[in-house]
Amino acid sequence: MTVSNLLLVDDDLHFSELMSIRLESLGYQVFVAHRATLALSILQKQRIDVVLTDLRMEHMDGMALFQEIKKRFSALPVIMMTAHGSIPDAIAATEQGIAGFLTKPVDISALQDLLNTVLKARPSSESASQPGQFFGLYYESDAMHTLVHKLEAIARSKANIMIQGESGTGKEVTAKAIHSASEVSSGPFVAINCGAVPANLLESELFGHFKGAFTGATKDKIGLVQAADNGTLFLDEIADMPLELQVKLLRVLQERKVRPIGGQQEYDVNVRVLSASHKNLWDAVQNGLFREDLYYRLNVISVTLPSLKERPEDIPLLANHFLTSFGDKSFSPEAMTRLLNYDWPGNIRQLHNVVEHCAVLTPSKLITDSTVESALPVNTTAMMQGLNEAKAQFEYDYLQKVLALCQGNVAQAAVVAKRNRSDFYKLLKKHNIAPS
Repeated sequence: MTVSNLLLVDDDLHFSELMSIRLESLGYQVFVAHRATLALSILQKQRIDVVLTDLRMEHMDGMALFQEIKKRFSALPVIMMTAHGSIPDAIAATEQGIAGFLTKPVDISALQDLLNTVLKARPSSESASQPGQFFGLYYESDAMHTLVHKLEAIARSKANIMIQGESGTGKEVTAKAIHSASEVSSGPFVAINCGAVPANLLESELFGHFKGAFTGATKDKIGLVQAADNGTLFLDEIADMPLELQVKLLRVLQERKVRPIGGQQEYDVNVRVLSASHKNLWDAVQNGLFREDLYYRLNVISVTLPSLKERPEDIPLLANHFLTSFGDKSFSPEAMTRLLNYDWPGNIRQLHNVVEHCAVLTPSKLITDSTVESALPVNTTAMMQGLNEAKAQFEYDYLQKVLALCQGNVAQAAVVAKRNRSDFYKLLKKHNIAPS
């Protein structure tokens, strides 16, 4: 039976110590944070199944913490505790999506019943750890399981969706997956990178033109908006669209009609718009570079793709998937460990390029560590911090990634790390890492 990971957040050290002992006696793996900022840091590094937090805390209280969790980990259930409990507090909390509300002193049997209910409703960690595939998205990590669950829910809506994330995280692949899972999947999927087309040509590409509308317009041209009729239009790097074109796009979204350049007639269009940007679009709005009304039209629903660094469990799966295009080849354990230890600033796109580089340069079936090393640029991130901090961070990252490589099998991970099992367990305990 898989042990559930519980994050306990409370600034009362005595209470949290006693509560931790009682919860561990019930079979939970308990992580403790005495402030909300530390709790958010733990959530970035550990797989947590449920959060149990106090309402009244200094600096950031329980409701503020819940709002941050809701933004970053939308599927993670949160249970609230308070010594100042009241019916209005409970109502306000549950209306915003809190999974449960308990008053102190906490009745352990009531808490256990609530935890059983919450965890039963949440997808099990066993099922969440299984490799998945969602219309071209390959994943194994909890972060991607949570994201795909959200994509499945929103794909069949007709709402416009904003896809955000770092460069190379797979925004167009995600857009195609949403289209494929939608009710217009039989219609066209049309994509354009707004930053790759010169501003003077982008209007014609999007909205089309009639012959003679401008110099060089030697024949009529149907724009991409019309080409995507009864389907999906994907506008990549939407932040780079000039302001004057943003006005015309807004009108298309409002009126559901498009008028080609040089024409008088308007054409009805039924298009679902997905857009993406690696820039912070709200910052662009604040700086006057992007229309606020268009922002709200495009950003009815927002999804943020995790960086590859935030989903290390997916690196072996993705690398081996990319490698299938090059015949019967595989990575040596040392080579895969090196892939896991790299930071991947270019995300999935960079991983794909590195895999291709290694496959082309390897005549044999086994890709070695030295080949991977030659394909990766030097990582200078650790040079920006002190030696002790860099060592500790490397050790933590290494342990996490080796466990991911070995799918949580400690015995195999110890072999890869060239440590005996006892020493490996000590390292895990040192860094507060719980093997799944």
